[in-house]
Order: sequence, then structure tokens, then C-alpha cells
Amino acid sequence: MRRLLPSIAAVTMTASLLVAGPATAKSPTPKPVDTSKLTKAVTVNGIVQHLRQLQVIANRNEGTRASGLPGHTESADYVAKKLKQAGYTVKRQKFIFPFTRELEPATLTQVTPAQREVETHTMDYSGTGDVTGPVIATNDVMIPPAAEPSSTSGCEASDFSPAPAEPAIALIQRGTCTFGEKAVNAAAAGYDAVILFNEGQPGRDELLTGTLGDPIDIPVVGVSYEDGAALAADGVTARVTTKTETDLNRETENVIADLPAKQLKKANADQVVVVGAHLDSVAAGPGINDNGSGSATILEIAEQMSALKLTKKLERPVRFAFWGAEEAGLLGSEHYVASLSDTALSKIYANLNFDMLGSPNYVRFVYDGDGSAGGDAGPAGSDAIERIFTDYFGSKHLASEPTDFDGRSDYGPFIEAGIPAGGLFSGAEGVKTPEEAAVYGGAAGEPYDACYHAACDDISNLNTTALQELGDAAAHATAVLTMSRTGLFPDGSLTGKAGKSKALAKEPQLVR
Repeated sequence: MRRLLPSIAAVTMTASLLVAGPATAKSPTPKPVDTSKLTKAVTVNGIVQHLRQLQVIANRNEGTRASGLPGHTESADYVAKKLKQAGYTVKRQKFIFPFTRELEPATLTQVTPAQREVETHTMDYSGTGDVTGPVIATNDVMIPPAAEPSSTSGCEASDFSPAPAEPAIALIQRGTCTFGEKAVNAAAAGYDAVILFNEGQPGRDELLTGTLGDPIDIPVVGVSYEDGAALAADGVTARVTTKTETDLNRETENVIADLPAKQLKKANADQVVVVGAHLDSVAAGPGINDNGSGSATILEIAEQMSALKLTKKLERPVRFAFWGAEEAGLLGSEHYVASLSDTALSKIYANLNFDMLGSPNYVRFVYDGDGSAGGDAGPAGSDAIERIFTDYFGSKHLASEPTDFDGRSDYGPFIEAGIPAGGLFSGAEGVKTPEEAAVYGGAAGEPYDACYHAACDDISNLNTTALQELGDAAAHATAVLTMSRTGLFPDGSLTGKAGKSKALAKEPQLVR
């Protein structure tokens, strides 16, 4: 979840097919639907049963379910089998993607002025290497950091001092441009390795992890702000080692499930609600919270909708999507959206995205579709989807918080194509504030998920209360969007009145 993703290519569409752009007026909320049968049927036990199976699959496959490796293929086999048994028509959409993984943990040793080992992490798509040399910071690092994220370290060629003739290591601070852009600039300036360090504000000071988006030939590692600031001192030399595997033509897949056409009402057959979650983990671990929790939840919803025969009552078709290669940069959902014809894309009514629903130190985050928290609003209708979730939590006397609608999960390609979207998130590497702890419980000053993108993201790394609350909300929203006789727009149609779509200017996580 919340990958450090490369920018997503714009989707070309004719204006007549576009869903309305970011809303300037409030979209209507679909009329209420009795969703109690589904929310009661979708249980924590049902979700956890699927999660246990995903853990078993990871155990059989070197502790990982990453796309491009056997654990992901076996996960897709499991999901496809369960969906077929529930009566869905299943398509396994293959695609090629650039695969990367760490073969040995990176090492970083400060050699002078005093030798010490520094905690570090191999950035995705880093090259393999063993480099010892002076550590040379860009000329615009901010130590101490600014009050708000604003570092531009490494974003311009002029940020780098000329590299010496002997091997040298560039030290670059997080901020503004992508990790990949910073590393490419360092290599172009003649540096033989790169150390990226966190920016330093609260929540942006821990060990830095992420992806470069595209392969690079030199070693690139991440460190914490504290360690980066120490390495920025004069006279520091260091040794960096990495050992990685990269394959630009690895195959993976999305699993897409639809109801058979004979079960669908014809009236609104061109208003498909896509309910998605990414199925892959990072290579470092089994990914049971990230994002087994989302995948298991929508699989449970799909099964229970079929068992309750709710699929025969749908006003709009539902499509369940289990994305591959999300951890490599939303590549599965991006491939899916790009593969659709204009006609097929015009039939996507809305997208729901569920990426991490069981974080141990959780908060009930709802994607901020209306932009009221200060970020970008989504395409028209996204505000109504946000209200479906917040109204549901309100009806249960449960608080919720908006989270940035910035395109950093698999809804990103949908909103870029002008399709309204929304979803839930229980928190990743960010730190819970005292205010959040007062409302939601848990530990202030600690990550929402201390095992985010780590080997310990296993079956023990779950909060079952979060799974229950967010799982019920996911089931509720799925039922409302598919069963309500009124839609997201005043006339109940697919196309809103606010005009053409406007692709959001997203800030990929590797920027931050």
C-alpha cells in the first residue's frame, strides 16, 4: 500500500466519455439502501479465514506474495477459485512489468571519522554494487529541516557538487521530486552510489523506504533523518553495499470477476461499480495487512453477495478486481484502465478502493473525495462516495478522519481517467497523533502499522476491531452503490453536469 510509485501516464479519452471532473458543487448522495443483511454476513471470521490462507501461501513461497513470484500466482489461484465457486465469471488479465527485489540486505558503514553501522534499506530498483568513498551532500539539504516539507535536494543538476575522480556517494534529502529523479540526477553528476535520507519533520524522520520507479545501475539506499544528518558532516566516508535482482519483462496478473450477464438488469448495465484491492505484497514479507486485509475483505463481500442472492437485486453491475504489481507503482490498476476502450471506460460508474483495513494501531481514514481537508477533490461523485462512508460511520457512532485523495493507491488511475472513486485506509507508516489516540485508542507516537512493508506483516499483524468496522463499511458502500436506485448525479446517470474531467496532479509517495 501507498507505494512509492512512478507517475501514471495520462489516459486519452474523448470528451463525450468523460465523467465530470473535480466537483465544484455538492453531488447528491444515493438514496439509502438497507445493507444490514450484507454487513451482518461479512464477518471478521470470514475475512480472517482468507487471510490465514494467504499466510499459508506466503509460508510456502519464501515468506512473500510479491507480483512476479510464485506466491502471488498462488494467491491469484486461490482468489480465482473462490470467486468461480461463488458464481462469478473470472478473467486473469496478464501483463508484463519491471520486477525488482533485494537478494541480500543492504549495508551502510560509516568508515570515517568514526566507524559505525548505519541502519539502511535498499530502494526498489536499486542497482547492485559495493562502493566506498566520501559522502557528499547536495548543496541544498535542510538541516535542521523546515517546519513543513519543502526540501528540493537533488531535484536539479545544479544541486550536486562535481563528483571527484575516485568513487563517491551522493547524500540527498527527501522532498519535492521523486526518489528516482534524485537518483538519476546523482548518477548523471558522476556519483557511484546514493544515500537518500528522510526529510526530518514528525512522521517524516524514520528509516526511508521506497521505490525509484525505474531501474538504475548504481546502489541506492535509504536512511533516517537522524542518520542522514550525521552523514552530512564534513569528512565522512562510507561504504554502501547492495545486491538486487531486476527483470524488466516479468509477468504478473490482475484477477477480475464479473457476474454472468444473465444475472444483470439491463437498465443500468453500462454503470459498472469496480470494487478493488491489490493482491500483491512487497518482496520483503507476506503482506497480510498490506494488502491481504483489503483483498480478503472484498473477497468476503463478493462471496456473501452471492450467497445472499443480492446479486439478483443489483441496480448496477459489480466487478471485483484484485490488482497485481501495485507495490511496483499501481501497475495492475494502471494496466487495467489503459487496456479499456473508450466505450468500456465510459461504462465504469465508480471505483471503490480498499488498501489496508486491519492496521494494529488503526484510524478510520476515509479518502477525502470532496477535498475539504485541503487537498485535491476527486472527480464529481467522489464527494458523495466519501459521504457514504462518513454517514455510515456516523450512524454507528464511530469517528472517521479524511485522508489525502492524492492518487497513491489503485484508485489513482481511475480518478485520472475522470471516474469518481473513494475508499478506506487504516494507516501505514505514519505516526498516530495524540488527538487520534484520544479518539481511536491505541498508542500515540507510534506507527499505525509498525510492520508496514516488513517481514513481520504476517497473520499476527492485524487489529480485528479494525477489520470489523472497516469491513462492514466496505460492504455497506458496495451495496449502496450497486443497489441504490438513485446514483451519484442529479439525474441518476453516469455523467455529471460539472463538465470535462480534469486529471488530478498527483504527488506520488516517492516524492514525499
